[in-house]
Order: sequence, then C-alpha cells, then structure tokens
Amino acid sequence: MANKKTRREFIYNTGLAALSVPLLSSIQQRSSSTKNNKTMNKEKLGIAIVGLGGYGGGQLAPALLKTTNCYLAGIVTGTPSKIPTFKEKYNIPDKNIYNYENFATIKDNPDIDIIYIALPNHLHKEYTIKAFEAGKHVICEKPMAITVEDSMAMMAAAKKAKKLFSIGYRLHYDAYNLEAVRLVKEKVYGEVKSIETVFSIMPNKGEWRLNKKIAGGGPLMDVGIYCMQAVCYLLGTEPVAVTAQTFPVTDKEKFIDIEETIDFQMEMPGGIVGKCRSSYSEAQCFLQVNCEQGWFRLEPAYYYGGIKFTSSDDRKFEVPRFSQQGAQMDAMALAVKQNKASKTPGEMGVRDMKIIEAIYEAMNSGKRISI
Repeated sequence: MANKKTRREFIYNTGLAALSVPLLSSIQQRSSSTKNNKTMNKEKLGIAIVGLGGYGGGQLAPALLKTTNCYLAGIVTGTPSKIPTFKEKYNIPDKNIYNYENFATIKDNPDIDIIYIALPNHLHKEYTIKAFEAGKHVICEKPMAITVEDSMAMMAAAKKAKKLFSIGYRLHYDAYNLEAVRLVKEKVYGEVKSIETVFSIMPNKGEWRLNKKIAGGGPLMDVGIYCMQAVCYLLGTEPVAVTAQTFPVTDKEKFIDIEETIDFQMEMPGGIVGKCRSSYSEAQCFLQVNCEQGWFRLEPAYYYGGIKFTSSDDRKFEVPRFSQQGAQMDAMALAVKQNKASKTPGEMGVRDMKIIEAIYEAMNSGKRISI
C-alpha cells in the first residue's frame, strides 16, 4: 500500500470483556501488582516486532523512532542478515534479539512490554497465543486471523493471560478518517444516505497474499477489510446482512483459489447501504459518504500517507503528514500504562472475521446472509 500501493496496511470505546478467573493467592497478587506498577512507571514501554518484512521493518520500526509512549526494544526474525542493520539503527541489545526457535524465552525479558505480530496472516494465531503465553500485551496485524475459530482461540489466550489485545487497525488513529467519523457523528451534511468505497491493488504473481493457505482469502482479506471497517466505524455500528458478487478470474495461474475481484454490500441499520469493492487487478482507493445535504470524499482513503479530503461544499481539511502506525502504537502503550482498553480491541477483530466469513458465504451462495 502506501506509495507503492501495496498493503499491510463496533466496538467503540470498548475493550476486552470482563475476565472471569479464579482468585490468585495473596503472594501472586503482590507480585502482579509490583510488576504492573513498574510497567505503569516506565516513561516508554518496550515493543518487540515479530516479523521484519515490508510492514514490520519498513513501517512499524521507523515509526517507533518518533513515538512518545513506546520504543523499539526488541525484534524477532528468522533472517539473521537483517539483525546488524536493526541492531545499529535502533540500538537494540543482543539480549533483546530473538528468532522463532527461542521466541518463548522473551517471557523473561522485562524490557519487552508489548509484542507486535507483523507476520503473514496464517501465523497470526500461533504467535499471538505464544506472545500471551509469554505474559506480554499484544498488537496483531489485521486481519486478526484466517478463520473465526482461530480468532476466538486468540481471544481466549488474551483472557487467560489477562493482557491487553489490540488489532492493527491504524486508520482508527488517522486524522482524515477520524474527521470523516466526526462529520457523520455530528451530521454536518445531514443524515447519511449511502457509503461507497473501493480499495484495490495489483500484487505481483507469486506474492504470499495470493496463496489462500497463507492469506486466508483474496483481496477481501487483504484490502477489502479496510472498506468493511470504514462502513462500520463511520456509522458506529455493524451490518445486519451482506450480499456479495465475484467475477471470472482473468489469470488462472495467478488467481488459483482466491477471488480476483469482489463487490459486496453491507446493509446497515436505518436502511443505509455500504457499497464496497476490492480487487487484485485494479488500483483504486477512495471512500465517499453521501448525505442528505451533500457529500464528502477521501481519495486516497486508506494509504499510509497522502490522504486527501474533498467535499460538495469545498470544505478544507488538511493536516501535516504523520505516522498512523506511530499514533496507533502510542495509543496502545498509553492504554497499557493506564490499564485501559485498546480503541481497536480483539473483540473488534473477531467481529470482522464473522463479517468476512458472511461475505464469503454470500459470494459463494449468491444469497443474502444475515449477521
């Protein structure tokens, strides 16, 4: 996504559900309290990134050079050749550098407070659960998992560990998308009549996102989730039903077991319809909200930067470029320090996996699927 147009890129003000666990012994309680106090007193919390690919290494790590509440304290990589560069650039000590074989030992490292899972989709469940087992708070990239079942297992691990769980929905921290939410909430253009949004990219043949076993699906799982998310966060609610359509693939060697293009419609409360499209054979990215008294549009809407706002009344909105990822991680670190829920909690990820599965069911059956 970003400038290269590649990705890695309702539950508002809620977080993890109340936990129902046996009472700890007084010794355990004192130990936990001491540990929590140490965490809360830290000026900056330490984040370890698991996976140093284009997103983890190219977006998350640089953003942590400019964050206020957190810093890059450690890395987990299976590529030894990457270590010297990260070690030098981010001043990471040897004891905070891990691979996938010794990852479990991160539990003994007090420098690491939060683990960010930036791996391909099929590995989200495994390493999120391992991170919780290590006693760390977790941010997991979107989509949360490749099945609803996996996402529920991840939530269970979060509750067992009694740690905060956040999904990497960076646009909840983006000024332009937040302005769009404000315009809807305050009815600046009157009631919303419909929402139209597209996010499509053109990955190269052979990329992991084209492999269903790794990605869990096609463009819906990758970039279509942004369109789905936008409809939900703009309206502050979730769909009552969905319909979806796909089309014959144009390249059977490239698109073997995933959709190439998908159109899907989200029926929202009040009769509002979110019309969404996602494809791996186009390059489009916009969000338009049509209201009683006008419209406004973000184009591009979901990139890391360069988002632009236009409207029917030529309203101006522009902010200096900033890191969405940095804002997202700072918010998570602050939530941990204040013992508050994440703005984009694991429950939101579970909800979205349920919607995604419903959209795929609608696509495959041709039926309207209630949620």
